[in-house]
Amino acid sequence: MIVIFCDNIDDFIAFLEKRIMNEIFYEIKEREREIVLHFLAKVSDTLILYETKQTISKSTGNKEVINSLGTIFTQVDSSLKLIRGKIREIFLSYSS
Repeated sequence: MIVIFCDNIDDFIAFLEKRIMNEIFYEIKEREREIVLHFLAKVSDTLILYETKQTISKSTGNKEVINSLGTIFTQVDSSLKLIRGKIREIFLSYSS
């Protein structure tokens, strides 16, 4: 598996057309005040994990950021779903 980290959300969104699933997974890292976003793509027999992170400001709660991201992804493609989950578990179940 290849991991591609996108420095900003715009690049992450641009790569969404390469996804193999309609789910975008996220993990909340409370200590770092970040939300990490992931989705899987596939080129030939190689899985590619696209990843980005968004910092949560102190004045904004996790739920507000998740709702905002969900709205953004829905505007890009109404079939996209934002789901809380760890990509390692999802990758293992997909590759089985």
